Amino acid sequence: MVKVRDTETRAPGREAVLAAAIGNGLEWFDWNVYAIFAVYFAPGFFPRGDPTVALLSTLAIFAVGFFFRPLGGLLLAAYADRHGRRNALTLATLIMAAGSLLIAVTPGYSSIGLAAPLLLLLARCAQGLSTGGEFSAAATYIAEIAPAGRRGLYGSVFYISVTVSTLFATLVAAVLTSVFGRDGVADWAWRLPFAFGALLGLYALYLRRRLPETEPFTRSEPVARPTVELLRRHPAQVARMVGFTLGGTIAFYTFGVYLPTYAQKAAHIPAVPALWAAVAAQLVFLLVLPLVGSLSDRIGRRPLLLGTAGGTALLAVPAFGLLNGSAWSLFLVMTAMLIVFAGYGAVSPSAKAEMFPTEVRAAGLGLPYALTVAIFGGTAPLVVESLAARGLASWFPWYIAVLCVISFGTVWSMRETSGDVF
Repeated sequence: MVKVRDTETRAPGREAVLAAAIGNGLEWFDWNVYAIFAVYFAPGFFPRGDPTVALLSTLAIFAVGFFFRPLGGLLLAAYADRHGRRNALTLATLIMAAGSLLIAVTPGYSSIGLAAPLLLLLARCAQGLSTGGEFSAAATYIAEIAPAGRRGLYGSVFYISVTVSTLFATLVAAVLTSVFGRDGVADWAWRLPFAFGALLGLYALYLRRRLPETEPFTRSEPVARPTVELLRRHPAQVARMVGFTLGGTIAFYTFGVYLPTYAQKAAHIPAVPALWAAVAAQLVFLLVLPLVGSLSDRIGRRPLLLGTAGGTALLAVPAFGLLNGSAWSLFLVMTAMLIVFAGYGAVSPSAKAEMFPTEVRAAGLGLPYALTVAIFGGTAPLVVESLAARGLASWFPWYIAVLCVISFGTVWSMRETSGDVF
């Protein structure tokens, strides 16, 4: 008989999913403002000199934060499988808010010297730990609390919240740049979104402490070492998780997060029009996500995932070629690629949760996913800027295409899981 722990359990409801999604969105706002504002605050954290070197150094710290995600995926996902999804979500939020506050208050290099980039690095490491556990805990929670037959629709809420947070972060950047000018943002106003993110984190903490635990978790028998059991019993699924994630993560962090910054530097699109173009593209993406998630409940996950991987592989190279000095080109490219990505963004949280049994589900979504995102997603801005600095920027979209071809083959080898019962 399965032992049921004395944990608060209520019937799945929209309120619980909404609360989980809001907390997830607030956490990802904190994470994404770094990528969006890096171009502004980079010179202040490093010795004065070449601004390109300062930006590359700041993006390297951005990538290092990603490399702490596997540790977060390992520790917080195992914590979620042993102590509950709600407890893991609460802990992840607390760590993220602390990292944002540290960035907001850290003085620049001219005031404290080498301590400035070191504190920036420490804050990003903390945020990397948080996001490493956030996806596994949030995606697992939403998938487990969703009603039967609507897991795809409910799972789309994950990327809806991520997109709203990215949209909000981009909107904040557009407003601050419009109000204070590029120099004012670079001088001091870039700190405002980090301080605001820390305050939002406290609200997310309040929401998550009130969440009900999921019924599949309360019915399950926890294992002592979820990650060890995962690797021992499900190695093939772990490998599929890596291949599954490759194309999606590089597509999202290129076309969903960093493309406006890249367009400002490479295509010489002015900052304010570029940011507003990104806002408009993200609004379109936001409308598409629930439609695609609901569609996956009717036709399955695999067709949509194959469409994203194959479509991105075919379109990545021409998409970069269409970028020019016009903000309209950025809007069209970003919108088109985000619509293609919707087949992954709306479906992947549910599809990944369906790959593993309850007792190791968070661990299955934790370490392999976070490690793949760290290696291929977190390094995307650094790779494209490094190639551009060497005059090889045209290589980057081919890199995206190759990773998406691998993802296409991985998804092709997977069975359909939309009808599985937890």
